[in-house]
Formats: sequence, structure tokens, C-alpha cells
Amino acid sequence: MKNIIFIFGTRPEIIKLAPVILELKKYPQDYNVIICNTEQQKELSNQTLAYFGLKADINLDCMRENQSLSSVQARILTSLDKVFNEQKIDATIVQGDTMTVLCGALTSFYHKIPVYHVEAGLRSYDIYEPFPEEVMRQMTSRVAALHFAPTGVNKDALLREGIDEDKIHIVGNTVIDALFCLSEEVIENSRKFFAEKEIPIDDKLVLITAHRRENHGERIDRIIEAISYLAKKYADHTFVIPVHPNPNVRVKIYDRLEHFANIHLLPPLDYPYLVYLQKNAKLILTDSGGIQEEAPSFACPTLVMRYETERKEGIEAGVSKLVGADYDKILEESEKILSSTKEATRLKAQNPYGDGTASKQIEKIIRSV
Repeated sequence: MKNIIFIFGTRPEIIKLAPVILELKKYPQDYNVIICNTEQQKELSNQTLAYFGLKADINLDCMRENQSLSSVQARILTSLDKVFNEQKIDATIVQGDTMTVLCGALTSFYHKIPVYHVEAGLRSYDIYEPFPEEVMRQMTSRVAALHFAPTGVNKDALLREGIDEDKIHIVGNTVIDALFCLSEEVIENSRKFFAEKEIPIDDKLVLITAHRRENHGERIDRIIEAISYLAKKYADHTFVIPVHPNPNVRVKIYDRLEHFANIHLLPPLDYPYLVYLQKNAKLILTDSGGIQEEAPSFACPTLVMRYETERKEGIEAGVSKLVGADYDKILEESEKILSSTKEATRLKAQNPYGDGTASKQIEKIIRSV
């Protein structure tokens, strides 16, 4: 039996690792699954775990208010070192590019435990876009024993960096697997949730998320100004913004958008509620990586409020467009969608990020090593 530890700390990590955890748990005779939550996003991560019917075996409570990147890294490394000293671990699975991922990979390396990296090979090649994630995922690739790449583009990036081809496996993105976990009951509960809040879910729905560190400061100001203009011009549309708890984002959004009748500011949403909004949205404005991958499954046009994206397949397929925090670009591209009907603006291309079988493929590969 293999003792495999999953280390995560944010909601996106859980969404993308939960299908893999559930797949391995189908074989209790082969795998002892250990779930470790650094609680990098404490409330969001635990909320999302519960949706998948999972609970962490180990909670590290590593976050502190207004902490620096250096201090949180030191805290997570120290906490994980204790975990590895107390547990017998045969392999570590991490996903993506967060501080938790880097610390999980480094701690495993220090203990000579193989690292399996889910969603490997994403690159922008600008170390400050996204910051600090671009450096974290590149560093994780240096120590990983298995690289589960979503696409051929990701595999090619790893090959150019000298990663052995036999360590790289193209499996698609597990976020698509997670979408298929939604039951009809969950969809109905989501409908009731927004109905109770008197938020219209119709063909004039706009979903907006903005939280990335590189968009703090002047960039979030420009994004908010663009949203304000659009909400005024398209007063018959409903704008829903799940507001990230980071005060650098939350305070500005509430101060400047709370008074709009057609803008609904909500606390961070449970995963199925966010998926429900994507499924019904006419347009999505986001700086989220996960939404870039999910939205094409619902044929929803997506404007990416970042200047670089490691998810270039969506740009090349025409299912998303980069607009940065550029006021004029956000307005220009948004108006192309909002001035037309939802039916006329649906995407024709298939989702380039996977078919929902990634977790099964990952389990087979792990079994074989």
C-alpha cells in the first residue's frame, strides 16, 4: 500500500485535487490517502472540501493577517517539516502554483519523497506575471518526479526546460473532472440560492472575479472604473461579483460599487454556486486561472483581466481574450458581447483543457510507478 499525501491550501487546489483524491479513495487496498490543508485560504478551502464530501486529516492554520510572502513560506515549510517527520509518506501530490505547492514540493525534496505535480507545465515566462506563481511553478518542476500536464503545450514547455519526457504525462485538466461531479440536486440548490437572494439568473448575467496580487493597487482601480461604466451603460444587465476577502480588493470594490442596483456583491461563493453562475453567464470578466479553464465548457466568452496568461490554449482557441487591467480594452471587448444577445455570442470551439478523464489517467500512472 502506498501512503500518499495531498497538500493544498486554496480553493482552486481543492477543486482540482478532489477528483484525484476521490479516484484514489476508490482503491483503499492500494492507497492510504492523507489529506493535508495548510489553510492558505482557511474558510474557502474548508468550504470547498465539504462540498466534495472530504475532510482534511491535517490542518496547519498557517495564515496570518497582512503577512509577507517570506513569513508565510517559512511558516508552511516549518509546519510541513513536522508533518513529514511524523508520517510515513511514499509520495506527495500537489497542484498548480501556490505558496503551498512550492512548500510541499520543497519539503518533500528535503525528505527525499517523490513529488507528483498536477497541472504541470503552465508558463507565462514573465516572473512577475502572475506574481509570485510563475516562479513557484517553475521551481516545483525542478523537483517533481511526475508531471501531469493538461495539454501538449504544457508538455512542450517542460521538454524545453530539460524535463525527461518519460516523466511527463498529458492527462487534461482535473478541473473538468470536477465539473462532472455536479449532481442535479446541487444545480437545483444553486438555483434556489440565487432566487432567495433575488438575483436574476437570465440571459443578461455578467460574472466578474478579480483578486490576483498583481492586480492590486492602480490596476484594481482601473478594473472597478470599467465595471462602473458597464453597469451604468447596461443597466438592464445583472453584474454579480463574488468579492475576495483580501482587504486590498474588498474595501475598494465595496466603496465604489455597492450603490449600484444592478451590481450584486457577494462573499466568496461555494464552488457549485460559482459553477452555476458560469453556466448561465452571458459574459465573464476574470483574472482567475480556474475560470479560464471552466468557462469554455459552458460556451461562455471570457475576458481575462491579466497581461499574461499561462493558459494560452484558450486564447489560441478563441474561447478567451486577454484585456489586462486596461480600461479601454475591457470596455471594447465587453461591449461586443453585451450589445448582442447571449445566443449570438456563444462559443463554438470545444474546451481545450480536457474531457473529464484526467483523474482516472493519473491514478493509472501512479499505480504503475
